[in-house]
Amino acid sequence: MADMIKFAADIGGTFTDAVLDVGGTLTTTKVLTNYTAPEEGILEGLATVCERAGVAPDRITHVVHGTTLATNALIERRGAKTAFITTKGFRDVIEMRTESRFEQYDLDLLLPPPLLARNHRYVVDERLAADGSVLRPIDSSDVETVIDLIVSRGYESVAVGLLHAYADDRHERAIRDALAARAPDIAVSLSSEVSPQMREYERFNTVVANAYVKPMMAQYLARLGERIGDAGVTCPIYLMHSGGGLMSLADAAAFPVRLVESGPAGGAIFAAHLAEQFGITHALSFDMGGTTAKICLIKDHTPRTARVFEVARSYRFKKGSGMPISIPVIDMVEIGAGGGSLAHVDRMGQIRVGPESAGSEPGPACYDRGGKKPAVTDADLMLGRLDPQAFAGGTIPLSAQAASDALIDVVGMPQGINEGMNNGMDAITAALGVSEVVDENMANAARVHAVENGEDLASFSMIAFGGAAPLHAARLCEKLGIDRLLIPAGAGVGSAIGFLKAPASFEATRSRYMRLSSFDTVAMCSVLTSLREEATGFVEACALGADVTCRYRVFMRYVGQGWEIPVDLDDEDVTTPDAVRLKTHFEDTYRDLFSRNVDGLDIEVTVWSAIAATQIRTPSRVTPPELSGTATPAGTRRLIDPVTGEATQANVFPRHDLDIGARADGPAVITEDETTIVIPAGFAACRWPDGTLELTRERCSASSKEVSA
Repeated sequence: MADMIKFAADIGGTFTDAVLDVGGTLTTTKVLTNYTAPEEGILEGLATVCERAGVAPDRITHVVHGTTLATNALIERRGAKTAFITTKGFRDVIEMRTESRFEQYDLDLLLPPPLLARNHRYVVDERLAADGSVLRPIDSSDVETVIDLIVSRGYESVAVGLLHAYADDRHERAIRDALAARAPDIAVSLSSEVSPQMREYERFNTVVANAYVKPMMAQYLARLGERIGDAGVTCPIYLMHSGGGLMSLADAAAFPVRLVESGPAGGAIFAAHLAEQFGITHALSFDMGGTTAKICLIKDHTPRTARVFEVARSYRFKKGSGMPISIPVIDMVEIGAGGGSLAHVDRMGQIRVGPESAGSEPGPACYDRGGKKPAVTDADLMLGRLDPQAFAGGTIPLSAQAASDALIDVVGMPQGINEGMNNGMDAITAALGVSEVVDENMANAARVHAVENGEDLASFSMIAFGGAAPLHAARLCEKLGIDRLLIPAGAGVGSAIGFLKAPASFEATRSRYMRLSSFDTVAMCSVLTSLREEATGFVEACALGADVTCRYRVFMRYVGQGWEIPVDLDDEDVTTPDAVRLKTHFEDTYRDLFSRNVDGLDIEVTVWSAIAATQIRTPSRVTPPELSGTATPAGTRRLIDPVTGEATQANVFPRHDLDIGARADGPAVITEDETTIVIPAGFAACRWPDGTLELTRERCSASSKEVSA
């Protein structure tokens, strides 16, 4: 609506991004993240954008927030003092893991320790069967004994995860009731509420993670609501959750584990929205900020989703080395490759980048705030990609001397010794090495992600955003064989803009085992009805005043297989369930993924899902521009070509001065306050009517490039 004024803020590892949307006109800013008091960055950003837009805070109608605080607390292990209560005999599940080795040939492999040590894990004598029937009733005296220990030892939070509680939660609820009666101030998380799904290792980890961050996140969210209210904002505050939708402040405080991928999810929603505007059915979302880079596949304007993902990976973001979290999430690969990612030379004499980051304190060496280790931003500065006087809109002047010294000391000299050079590498050569390593890390992550999902990236268009992505995106396209790159307006704060485009949504899931050979129509209708009520209840709590729709999916597999595939249901499946039709849906989906079906095996459903969401307006298709000729540069800049290593004179174009349809041939640099777009030789950029920059390997034609499918 025209009278809506929306504010969004995304707290990242280095910068806090803020966006104010007044009738479709965006005002944006970036401020350094305050680790001690993260809400300070939001308040600073709020004051800045309101002043620039001439809007009083009390006129804001929506506030949407995304944060990495829950993720950081899990990675840094600085959550609440937490106890875990589980079924007798299953105390060590979260430590035994799945016994798989993510580095098969590493004889010295060390598995990451569980979030809670063994002396913080307690057991009660009870047992449910897989169908929810009671094999051993819960022993109330046993429960009271455990509660006595928890109270006496001063725990702030308790996670309850009992075997097969997804099938029946009566025993978990009994423990919560006993805790509430004895110690009402202790936060309690139940696995049957947080993640009611089969596979106890993932479910136990998820409820433990939720309990671990729950007190901290509840305090932060309460403090944030109070501080934003003190600033004059009177509207509700919504949180971006990992599944790509919005949830209320109260729900976020109850289920903070759903915020673990909060910020990156906003970026994927932003990219999906742009893909729909441009009619792109196969897009690669590339979000590179100050600490990490996130890559997501988007098909038919929808980001790929998953039910399980990992946080706090201990082996350079290697799959299997982290903590599995079993919640609905946008499926993306995340690596330690941001502007603040630190470079070093390993024992083999190879340049390595990340996953450690300089963050905002002290930041890259060029910030001149005490950092002595070179980061990707230092390399970008030395290669001419950044203007030292205009970084972050001129609010953070950069020191080329500090960047040069750090690159030579940490990368140049060790590499020079390894290569037999007396004086080591110069700063430019070291910067090129750092840049190429981080670009190849990201390209390799994208290749692996695409292969795992059966996709060929050559048919994709890239959508790049985040403060550092436009600096590296074109080079990444070269490495991946992608010919088309879109960099939207406001790319530097893309995730925060994505928050404003997300619906209020919630996905409710539940494990209920059923074979198609013994299909139970009544049970299916009961499960889906219950899930619909749960999901719509969460969405309606946001009180956005919009219609709520619900769609369904099930997770199915052949009997004997270890993992399921998601199968979407249509309206007829829900209103008149039928085993034959469900089998057809499964076989069609299975064939699309694996090119064949398996004859002679029964099929089973393991997990049921309902996704409720408010309706959002379908974006209008952008009309290709009429070419207006070659743009006139505002000046030139020395730019190092990453392929040849040679210095060239690149034209410089302020983004706001580019006319619609104007073309800028590489090598060139397009500048704006929140980021810089680097156009290598062989690429041409063209501005579209919505402000998006399209980079292609050939020059824009009169009809622009045909939209790829």
